[in-house]
This record gives sequence, structure tokens and C-alpha cells, in this order.
Amino acid sequence: MPKDGQGSASPFVAVDFDEQLQRTQTKNKDLNPLVFNIKSPRDLENQTISVYAYDDQKQGHHKKFLGRVKISGAFIPFSDSEALVQRYPLDKRGIFSHIKGDIALRIYAVLAGGGGGVADVIPTPVLVETEKQNVNNGEDRATPFTPFQETSTNNFEEQYMKETEIKKKKEPEVRTFHSIPVPVPASVETRPPLAARMGYWGKDKTASDLVDQMHFLNINVVKARDLPVMDISGSLDPYVEVKLGNYERVTRHFEKNQYPVWNSAFAFSKERLQSNLIEVTVKDKDLGKDDIVGKVMFDIDEVPLLVPPDSTLAPQWYRLINKKGEKIPRGEIMLAVWMGTRADEAFPEASHSDAHMASQQNLVNARSKDLLPSDRSRMPEAYAKLQLGHQARTTKPSPMRHINPVWNEELMFVVSEPFEEYLIIDVVDRVGPGKDELIGRAMISLKNIPTRVDNSKLIDAIWFNLLKPSHAADDDEKKKEVKFSSKIHLRVWIDAGYHVLDESTHFSSDLQPSSKFLRKPSIGLFELGILSAKNLMPMKSKEDRITDSYCVAKYGNKWVRTRTLIDTLAPRWNEQFSWEVFDPCTVVTIGVFDNCHINGKDEARDQRNGKVRIQRIGKVRIRLSTLETDQIYTDFYPLLVLTPSGLRKHGELHLTIRFKCTAWVNMVAQYGRPLLPKMHHVHPIPVRRIDWLRHQAVQIVAARLARAEPPLRKEVVEYMLDVDYQMFSLRRSKANFFRITGLLSGISAVHGWFYGICNWRNPLTTILVHVLFVILICYPELILPTIFLYLFVIGLWNYRIRPRAPLHLDARLSQAENAHPDELDEEFDTFPTSRQTDVIRMRYDRLRSLVGRVQTVVGDLAIQGERALSILSWRDPRATAIFIILALIWAVFLYVTPFKVVAVLIGLHWLRHPRFRSKLPSVPVNFFKRLPSKSDMLL
Repeated sequence: MPKDGQGSASPFVAVDFDEQLQRTQTKNKDLNPLVFNIKSPRDLENQTISVYAYDDQKQGHHKKFLGRVKISGAFIPFSDSEALVQRYPLDKRGIFSHIKGDIALRIYAVLAGGGGGVADVIPTPVLVETEKQNVNNGEDRATPFTPFQETSTNNFEEQYMKETEIKKKKEPEVRTFHSIPVPVPASVETRPPLAARMGYWGKDKTASDLVDQMHFLNINVVKARDLPVMDISGSLDPYVEVKLGNYERVTRHFEKNQYPVWNSAFAFSKERLQSNLIEVTVKDKDLGKDDIVGKVMFDIDEVPLLVPPDSTLAPQWYRLINKKGEKIPRGEIMLAVWMGTRADEAFPEASHSDAHMASQQNLVNARSKDLLPSDRSRMPEAYAKLQLGHQARTTKPSPMRHINPVWNEELMFVVSEPFEEYLIIDVVDRVGPGKDELIGRAMISLKNIPTRVDNSKLIDAIWFNLLKPSHAADDDEKKKEVKFSSKIHLRVWIDAGYHVLDESTHFSSDLQPSSKFLRKPSIGLFELGILSAKNLMPMKSKEDRITDSYCVAKYGNKWVRTRTLIDTLAPRWNEQFSWEVFDPCTVVTIGVFDNCHINGKDEARDQRNGKVRIQRIGKVRIRLSTLETDQIYTDFYPLLVLTPSGLRKHGELHLTIRFKCTAWVNMVAQYGRPLLPKMHHVHPIPVRRIDWLRHQAVQIVAARLARAEPPLRKEVVEYMLDVDYQMFSLRRSKANFFRITGLLSGISAVHGWFYGICNWRNPLTTILVHVLFVILICYPELILPTIFLYLFVIGLWNYRIRPRAPLHLDARLSQAENAHPDELDEEFDTFPTSRQTDVIRMRYDRLRSLVGRVQTVVGDLAIQGERALSILSWRDPRATAIFIILALIWAVFLYVTPFKVVAVLIGLHWLRHPRFRSKLPSVPVNFFKRLPSKSDMLL
């Protein structure tokens, strides 16, 4: 807590052990161990370490209490490797203390003798590492306190007041650990009271009888009923808080529920109990921290003790009481409280007091759950395989070979309604190379998986039983042989806040989230009339018929198909379709195909030959944002198809399209919103997963449409969705290069115009530019208005030459007209390749040549950047000295000279007459080219 009145505190830590008192310096974020000598190691388990935290008031002699922690010596490990950093809640000094926070400590003992073990009388140092570090005058030691006789808080504070005046000097911070030289450690035999030696565990062999018997206070909160509503709004969002001293744990809350079911278990170590009173309080999330719905209190002395083979205590209903201890008219809670051991069935499911600082999301990493491999003599190298329909993913093997493996991996799948499939999880033990053994399997129905529409609330993780395949059948005898099955901890949910991408985002037809509750209202209606086609190419020249054509249109999740017109090169469909529009920046796709399955002979021949005879006639893409609202477009669109032999035009498609806007305000506002839903930006999907998920979505869509009537072949769906858009194509690479060249041509044109101004090719224009430049320098407030006015005028001027027809596929822009046959053959090659070795070698050499040019350009760009960074790096001491001297001169010159004068001088220098120009490069350019780069350091 802030204690200095300025919103902060200057804490230090004081530790009292065995009549020895030491304290840390008043510094922040240190980690320095404090070393104590144990006078009697035999009595260590009966001693207590007291840690006090204070706020150092440097203005005066007063200090403020920040909290304290008392730790039993029985929990101090005798090994540095076994010591873990644990966080302890700061305890109050009295009932009126206002304390909060935790302190992280790492405590362990170092044996000073070699063979005597704990029974040696040689003093043993205890190392206590806190979150403070310090050094006194260069010495690596802590600041000691003088031992005192009484250990009361008041005397301790008086002693501190005397010692704080010893040294106020500020000392440097370091990161160091204190240590004491000890002999080489040897193996020490001990005789702890293990259950296996005591012989009182009974016949239950599943219990842990080779470790110390530890008792835990178990609290199982099941559910509540008929809870009273305390909020004036008339709703109740209940959750349960379990409090035992300074340990507090809470369950998840339920919204507007008077009959919540929590099924939450909590375990508190008996050795760390800080109070004899257990408080189980039902609270409302919307009420204040001190307001309660009701509570139940238990005395630890009255809690029953259960040890194996006793079963778990059955929960009971308890009437809630208020703060005064009076029973309230309504409200009961079902729970069970008992003292048990680690062998309890509820122990693995419980959240423990040892991990009281862990959040609800990270608490699962502190729990234990054992895997049961068939070979108990080795630790399993476990990994998980997940299968959902045709989708399969595999986790990495657990970093540590242990019966409680931890993966912490997130895997994503694509699912579709009505969620009839099962998620199959197999936990597999990698026994050897190429040999895996199934440990267990869990099957989860998608209908039982909760759905999340945003990232505001994380779905709770659940333990699932892992059953052997033989145990999945109804074989009661085999089930009785294994009392405990392995389990796996999963957090499974359906994220409906994402948009499932089945198309490329560059020409997607739908950008809405999957959840219907998150979708915005429509902004208009898109109408499509498929009229006819003309000049179609014969697709069945070797058969009786010519072409049996039909059309497929796709926009959003809606696919439509026209009827098939048989044996005609000029079909007339005259069919109209419509779609609701939610975003104007989307694309509609219309494809034309030849139906090769009109008679049974064609289909039977395809099945015998094992080849697909779907013929692509062509397709058209139209972006809705390029259409004017309420205008009817009736145009012929060329049907272009790229084949391994070159570009072919298979005819023309006659379409009628219209875009009606029903919500102008929403449509205009749509231009300021992100393309994809909120979840794509708040919790983005990694780039490496997007292509894989898109491929899975295409497979699901193709399988769904293949079951339609009439069915759509998989090849039709893949052609409409452009599944091979991400594959390498030299033709596409050239097209993208020329697209960039076209963009840079505008900059090149501006540079040419400015070059003509500077060289006075048109003296009148140059003089006008001089006048405009001087006016803008004298009146700089006109610069931005002039620029935006210029953009406005250009936009109005270009309105008269705007496109009159919708844009469609462009063969020249795609570099398809003059594509080399070998480039097309490479583009249509399978992946992996199926071409001969000589062809692959030729293409590889060609690719190396192209990439070599790209490599040179990238290297040149790197050289220019490294030269800029080397200006002030003193890599070239003379160049850096020249630059900083000139920088100083320029700084003085610009300080004494008005900015307008400097701007006019620079502008007139750029626009000077060619008579005053030199053909040699300027001095700054020469200076920059002489700067060093890292190119001479490359191998």
C-alpha cells in the first residue's frame, strides 16, 4: 500500500530468525539473499522465520507497517535446486491494519558438513532471497541488525529505529546472490516417517506412500439455490469467496442466476493454515466488496479427517447467514468441508493455497494429474493428436518427460453448423523411433462445446477422462481393473467472433463474423440477372453434343446455380438472383462451366479413367464498391481461361447487375470501419495459420456443396474460390512487378516535370513556379489548403473520365497475353512437382537468376541505410568529425536566420538556372557515397 502520502512507498524487508535480525536496504526491485546461521539444525523444523515489511520515511524517524509473514522452518529445503520462489500474502498486525500485497521469497538451507546430515551440530546457513538486492561499500553482504531479546513487534520497531540511524548512505544496485563456501556435498541418508514404512495406508496401492503424508483442508463448493437478490436492479451475479486467514480464492460468477452451479474445489495445506475459521461467502459481482448475499462459517477443529480408503465426503445443504450471524430467510449453499490427503479424488481438481497468486487462467498449470502409461518403468514422452473430421493437428512433445506433461499450445480448427462432429483427442507416448503407444482417448461432441463471441471472458478449462479404446466399449469387467484413468486438461470453445476465410481477403465476398448476434444490419441489395452467353467454344467436339453450359454465382455464404442448357453455343438462361449486402467493399464471382455428367456414359467413363472432366468456360469478378447505386448495368463480359497452352477466350457472358442502397448512413460509415471483425484485431490469428485454416474451410464448403442437389463438384468450388492463388507463378510475379512500376510511374512523371522546371525548359512555367513558391513561403498557412484544394480540383476533373462499366478480369494486367508456354506449364504443375529432372533444373536456374537480381537490389537498399546509420557512429572518424562540425555550424546559422529566409534560399538554389548548375554530383551526394557500409564485411 502507498504509505508516504505521495502515492508510492519505499519498502525494505526485515527478517527475524533465531535471535538474529537483518534487513534489506530501501531499494526497489532487488533480489539479494539474506544469510543466517542455524545454531541447532535439529530444531529448525520447530523454529519460525518472521519477515516484516516497512515503509521507510526518510523525512523523519517514523515508519509505517506494510505487512508481515511467518514461515515455519519445517518447509525449508536443504538444496538450492529444490528451492522455489514462492509468494506469501502479507499478514495484518491487527484487526485495524489496512494491509494488502504479497512478498516473494526463496528460502533454502546449505549443509556445512559432508556426512553428518541434518544431525550435525555445525551451524548451517539459511539463505533467504527476497525481492531486494544491495551492496555495502562494494562488499556482497546484507546489513545486519543487532540481536535483541524480546521478539514483540513494539521492541522490534524500537530496535529498528536505533539501527536505521547507523547508515543513510545510498549504495549502488547490483544483482548478486550471497553464498558461503561449503565442502563438496555428499549423499545423506534420512529416515522420514513415510507411509510405506508406517504401514497404515491400507490396501489402496494407488495412494502415494513414498512421500510424506500431507493433510489438506478440502472445500468443495457445489451449487446454491434460492439466493436472495440484493441489488436494486433486480438481478444477481453470484460467486463464492473462500477465505482462510489471508488465503482467498473465488469461483467464477454467473450472470442473473439465483441457482448457480460452480463445482469448484479448493485445497489448503494444513501446515500453512493461518486461521481456525473458514468463511465461505456468497457475493454479488455488482455489489461492493464488503456487501454479501450470505455466508457459512466452519471451525477447523470440527472438520472431519478422511484418509484412504475413505471416500470423498458428500456435500450438504447449509443455510446462509448474514454479517451478524443471523440466518437469512432465503438462500442455501451445497458444499463439503473435510481434512484429507493427496490421495483424495478431489485433490487433482482443486486449486491449492500454494498457488494462491495464480490467476484463474493460469491456475491449471499448478495442478497435477497423472498419466498412466502401460510401461510404468519409464516416464512417457507424451504428445497430443487432435482430429476433427478431415482436420488433424499434433502438439509438440512435452518439454519434460513426466507423468504430468504440460503443453500449453493453442490449436485452431474450422467447424460448421449443425456441429454434428466429434473432437477426438489422443494422448500418445512416443516409445521409440516410429513407434507410438496410445495412452488414452477423449471424444467431445461439438454440441457440448461452449461458444464465445468476444475475448471479454475466457472459457473455463475442464478435465476430460482419457479412456483406452478397449475401455470405450461396454466391458464392465475391464473397467473395474483400472480405478483411475488418465486425464487431460483442455480449454475448448467455439470462437464465433471471427470470420472464416474461404476466399482471399483481396476479393472476398463476405467479411461478417460467424456469430449472427454480431452481424450488422444490411446496407442494401445486390441483384444479378444472368441473361445469356454468346460465341461459346465447343467443349465436346469429339462427342455428339457441343456444349452443355451452366452458371454458378457466389456472394457471401449463398451459392446459386442456373439450369444446364444442353447442346448450344448461345445459351439463354434469363435467371435472376439477389443477395443482401452488408459491406460495399466486397466482390461477387460468376463462373461458367460445361456439364460433363448429363448422361451416365460420361460419368461411368470418368470413374473408370479416374480423371475429372469438368471444363472451365470462364469467370467474372465484379466489385460492388465500383458500382453506382440504383443504376442498371447491362454488359457483355469476356470469358477468359488460362490453360497450359495459353490464354483462351471461350465466349462472352451477358449480365445485368444493380446495387440498391437502403441505408446511406450505414454505407458511408462502413468505409471508416475495419474490414474484418473485431476479434481479428484484438486477438489476431497468426499468419502461418491463416492459409491452413482457409484450406480447411474450402474443404468443408466443397464437401457441403457436393451433397447438394444438384451437386457441385469440388473442382468447381476450388475454381470459384481460387484455392491456388497463393502458389508461386512467374506470370503473377511479372504482373505484380509491372503493377509497382505503374505506381512509381506517377512519381517518375512528377520528377520529370520538376526536372524540367529546374532546367528552365519552359521559362514561363518556371517563373510562375518561382512566384508560387515565394508566396507559399511568405504565407505558410496557405500550404495545406492549397494542397487539398488541388486534390479537390483533380478529383472533379477526373469525374468526367470515370469508368462507365464495371471492371472485370484484365488479361493484359495479368500478363496472360504473352506468357511463355514454359511459365504456364510451371504454373499448372502440381505441388510437389511432377515434371522431369531436366525441366526442374532449368526452372531452378531461372529462378536463381531472378532471385539474384532481387538480392542485389535488397543489398543496395541495405547499403544506403547502413551509410545513413554510420554518419554518427565514428566508424569513419574523419567523416563523422566533418559532419558534426557542419551540424554545429548549421545549428548556429539556423538559429540566427529566420526560417522563411532559409526556405527561400534553399528553394532558389534548387530552381537555379542551368548556367549555374554542374554536371558533377553535388557535395552532399559525394559525401554520402563515401560513407562506409557493412558490405565489405560479408563473406
